[in-house]
Formats: sequence, C-alpha cells, structure tokens
Amino acid sequence: MEKIDLDYFEKVIVYKSLTDEKYLADIVGHIEPALIANKSIKTIFTVIKDFYNKRGVPPTITELKTYLVNDEIKDAFKSVASTFSEIDKNLNKDELLENTERYLKERAIYHTMMDVAEDITAGKVDTSYILERFEKSCRINLKDDIGLDLFKDIDTLIDDITTDQPVISSQWPWLDEKLDGGFRANGRAFYVFACQTNVGKSIFLGNIAANMCRQGKNVVIISLEMSEIMYGCRVASDITRIPIANLKDEAVTLKHTITELGSSTSNGKILIKEFPPNTITAQQVASYIKTVQMQGIHIDAIVLDYINLIRGSMNSNLYERIKTAAEEIRALTYKFECPIISATQLNRTGYDVEAPKLDSIGESIGLAATSDVIVGITQSDEDKELNIINLHMMKNRFGPNFGSNQMRIDFNTLTISEDETLNDDDGDLGDSANALDMLSF
Repeated sequence: MEKIDLDYFEKVIVYKSLTDEKYLADIVGHIEPALIANKSIKTIFTVIKDFYNKRGVPPTITELKTYLVNDEIKDAFKSVASTFSEIDKNLNKDELLENTERYLKERAIYHTMMDVAEDITAGKVDTSYILERFEKSCRINLKDDIGLDLFKDIDTLIDDITTDQPVISSQWPWLDEKLDGGFRANGRAFYVFACQTNVGKSIFLGNIAANMCRQGKNVVIISLEMSEIMYGCRVASDITRIPIANLKDEAVTLKHTITELGSSTSNGKILIKEFPPNTITAQQVASYIKTVQMQGIHIDAIVLDYINLIRGSMNSNLYERIKTAAEEIRALTYKFECPIISATQLNRTGYDVEAPKLDSIGESIGLAATSDVIVGITQSDEDKELNIINLHMMKNRFGPNFGSNQMRIDFNTLTISEDETLNDDDGDLGDSANALDMLSF
C-alpha cells in the first residue's frame, strides 16, 4: 500500500468530521486529539470532539465560531478552514474509512513507540503493558457493523438457537444439566465457584482441569496462591488415584502412570503456571496464554485460582479492583474463545448457611454482577465426616439459577464425584422449593 499523505489526510479528517455526522460517529471513539500531528488541526478537532460528546452532533460553522475564545484558537481555525478548498469532496466512503483506520493505527503505533522509548530511558520496562499497548493500537476497527437486526437477521438467530453449541463437560451430570451441557467451549463465559475458606475451591478447580484433560482438552491452570509443584501433586493424585500422602513412596508408579496417560492421544495437556498473588493483571495473563499458543498448543480452557488475587487496572478501592479484574478476565474469554473458570470466597454471611446468596460474595459484589455463572460450595462439619460437599447454583445465565446437589469427595486423592444415592427425589423437591423461594421476592 502507498504511504498516506499525513498532512493532507488530517485535513480530510477534520473536514469530514464537520460535514459528515456518520463519519464523525464512526471515528470519535477511536481518535484522540493527541494522535494528530498538525497542531492547528489538533486544536480544532479537540473542539469538535468535545462538542460532539456533549451534544451528539458535530458543530456547525456558526457553533464552532463560539468556541474561538482566544487568538490561538482563532488562528488555528483560519489555518484549517483555508485548506478545505484543496480537499476532494467526492470521496469513496469505503476507501475513506479504510484509510482512516490505517491512519489511526499508524499514529497510535507511533505514539506507543515514543512512549515506550521514554519509559525504557527512564528504566521502566513492563513488556506485558507494552504488548497490550501495541495490540490495542492494532485492534482499531471502523467496520460498519450495526449488530444483529432482529427482524432482518431472523434466519441467523434461528440457525444459532437450533445448532448445538459446543461445550466441555464438567463430567458431573448435575452441573452439566444446569449449564446447558457444560462449559461453553467457544468462550464468552466466566464461571466462578464461591466458598468459605478451606472448603475446597482449589480442589474443585483441579478436578475440573483433570476432567477436561480426560476429554482430550488442553487446560491451563494459573495459580496465584499455591506453588506449581503443590498444584501438580493435587491434580496428579486425582488423575492417578494415588493418595496424595503416598505420592512420594509411589513415585515410580506415579511416573509410569502419568507418562502413560500423557502419551495417550485421548488425553489433553494440563499446564500449571504459578504467579505471586496480586502482582499480575489480566493483560499479563493474556501475554502468558499467547506464549503458550506460540509453542503450538491450542488452549481449550483456562482455570484461574483465584480471581480475587488478580490485580485490576483500577485500584481505588477493593470493590472496583475486583470488579475491574473480573471484567478484564471475562474479556479474555472473548479474546481466546475459551471458558475461564475461577473461584472466590464467601464473606461471613455465607458461612454455615444451607444455601449462600449472591450478597455473601466476599470483597466485591461487582464480581457477582460480572460473572456468568456462580456456584456456591458449602460443607458442614457433619458433611466433612461423611465425605460430602454441596453445590448450590447462585447465578446462571445459561440455565436455572437455583438448585443444590451433594457430591462425594475423597480426601485421600482429592477426587470429587457424583453419587446418585445422595441425590434422589429430595433433590428435585429442593430445586422446586428454591424456585418458589425466589419467586416470593
């Protein structure tokens, strides 16, 4: 492609922004005045953008003149307006948008390079942040997509709802039924297990990873509070059924079994990566996943243990930090087109209750607002003696958001399984009671 004439094209941008409302609407969310090289055009475009953000329309020439409050802005306007006669008024719409998109990307990349050079000179090197800046510059998209037209695109809607969506089974029938078959394989879904301290959130996450692996899926476990080796021991015990306390004594058997399972084409991979708590952001998680992908490994699911230990981009208070972290992690399910499964803790109001509610989510109710599915985990002292652990559907965008189920847990191998003898007709009655209880509010 031929190089864009920067000086001429910036004149086109400011002219079209004043004369074409649709064009301004397309670009205003992507262009910052700081990107513009010409000082006079930058000054006038700042006025245009501020006016549009307030009024929703571009200013007329008369309205624009009311903003010429000093000699500097007046001179800038005269300089810019005098160039309008040079511009070809019969511009091809598609080519104009394509060239504008290219201009915005090139200018954003240029400014990113300048900022990065300045940071490096000052001794500030954050490769994940740098990568995110460059990727953001390259993601600028001005394609004219207005979304789904319900009446015109009804065939698209019908095709989607009549086609079975790919899912990854949890291998627990009750949970799969609640999730409309399992975890959404194409992503756009963020799942959270919520429980009180020391009840088993990491055990559940490890079991989910192992169950997915058995189905030939490649799973990444990101641990923010447990070492890779410790997590590896837990998952290995579940997969091999060798009691975790006996792994050291049965190291030979462990190696043989894991090696055999790893060489089987029916099994996927489990990658475990440890990061210190409260040190990494969603962008750094994304950088790590890309590193894995560059090794030629397709990622089917991401297990994050756990969301409260991710550092959000907003840190003004605990609520905003966790809410922002959850939003940014959920965005990765779109980026990598795979589900992300994580965990959180319940606050004191969720302790020792039969079925915890959303307001018992610890530290930030913003997490509850962002998550697509939240499953509560409870266990009483009596349950622990009976090797029972309970699941409660607290929120569910993919099916019923009520119901409870008892599971078996083998504390020797940390394996969780369903036991039909624990959930007979009482389970259905419990679901109905929960539904009626919800309707009473």
